[in-house]
Amino acid sequence: MSEQFADAFGAVYFITLGCAKNEVDTDRMRSLLLAAGYEEAPDVEEADLAIVNTCSFLASATEESIEATLALAEEAADGVRSLPIVMCGCVPSRYGADLPAELPEVAAFVRTDEEDGIVGVVDGLLGVTRAVPAHVPDVKRTVEGSVAFVKISDGCDRFCSFCAIPYIRGRYRSRPWSEIRDEVVDLVSEGVRELVLIGQDTGIWGRDLAEEGEGPHDLASLLRAVAEAVRPHDVWIRVLYLQPEGMTDDLISAIRDTPEVLPYIDIPVQHCSSRVLSAMNRSGSEEELDELFARLRREIPDMVIRTTYLVGFPGETDEEHERMLAFMDRTGFDYTSVFSFSPEEGTRAVKLDGQIDDDVKLERTQAAMDLAESLGFAATASHVGERAQVIVDGIEQTDEGYELIGHAWFQAPDSDGAVHLDAGEAAVGDILEVEFTDSFCYELVGHVVE
Repeated sequence: MSEQFADAFGAVYFITLGCAKNEVDTDRMRSLLLAAGYEEAPDVEEADLAIVNTCSFLASATEESIEATLALAEEAADGVRSLPIVMCGCVPSRYGADLPAELPEVAAFVRTDEEDGIVGVVDGLLGVTRAVPAHVPDVKRTVEGSVAFVKISDGCDRFCSFCAIPYIRGRYRSRPWSEIRDEVVDLVSEGVRELVLIGQDTGIWGRDLAEEGEGPHDLASLLRAVAEAVRPHDVWIRVLYLQPEGMTDDLISAIRDTPEVLPYIDIPVQHCSSRVLSAMNRSGSEEELDELFARLRREIPDMVIRTTYLVGFPGETDEEHERMLAFMDRTGFDYTSVFSFSPEEGTRAVKLDGQIDDDVKLERTQAAMDLAESLGFAATASHVGERAQVIVDGIEQTDEGYELIGHAWFQAPDSDGAVHLDAGEAAVGDILEVEFTDSFCYELVGHVVE
């Protein structure tokens, strides 16, 4: 054990890969370990044990997770010392039975549904003996910075034919309101200025919970309840990962009429062709999507929309691809993530006829990305000359000195670019009034309005 952490049971180093949901899971494990008497190591050299929280959404993500784990093991070996490595998250959940033989460098594997037992796993690996086993279910999350992602559900019931998430994280489970309420109140009391509500399918939150008492029972009432719980603090609330079918009349009203809730919606359409959507085991049509997005922009002032497009799904024709590009252009999405179809082991899409050659997928993906960037860069540039509030996320050193890095309400953290400001009298978490003076790609430059 390093001398720096001699008073603790041990020092734990964390690596998190993948999406924001994994960041939340790492926060949870970190909080449990800190409450149980461990310390967080700032780097691997100071660590007694390392935790790698992995992603397995795509084959490339699985490969990255394994490579990061092996690189960590090699780094420890180069230091001629023992460093137990715990692999957590999606890779163990997806491939758990095969991993011990394939990765002898890893001391323990922990699935997503086992992560609340991380203290016992670490105790065992480091030889910590307790008179009473550590059990801290109500521990507060340790979140640094101005933004906190809050998981309101886990798992998924959609079983889209291209996606392995239901096999990794299980069936859909809404998180109870009491847990969400307690967490957001704690986070805001610790200085968090933006709450980002996430899940695999946030729009159906609550449908698996019994309607008891006066608490929220769907996403619309949840947004209102979260806003009420964090008042009178000046807090932004953003919701991500909504499916088109989840946009009910009441939800549109809640986003429009609740001041704390930002007029920002993330709706992954994946495609606009009803035939392709049906093959994906999704619903909808181009006409229905046109109507939905026109309505959102009509009924919610300053609406900002992010989406996701899956290119090269088996059987996608040149005409269907061109129709999707035309749909993207016509809708004018502010932000678009583009993915090339990956035949994921265990999914139904792997066995579909009409698998598309990699060179065709690459060409289509590039065309979609070029259009997405053109639309996104233009949407970003449209804010030049405007004034808006910006949350300060950090301070970075530049060749000229220091600058503040933040994000505006129309930029989802870690996704949509940032705002760059000359460093002044500001701290992380401050909300500043900013005038935007220039843009480059998805980034904005501005100055603080006194």
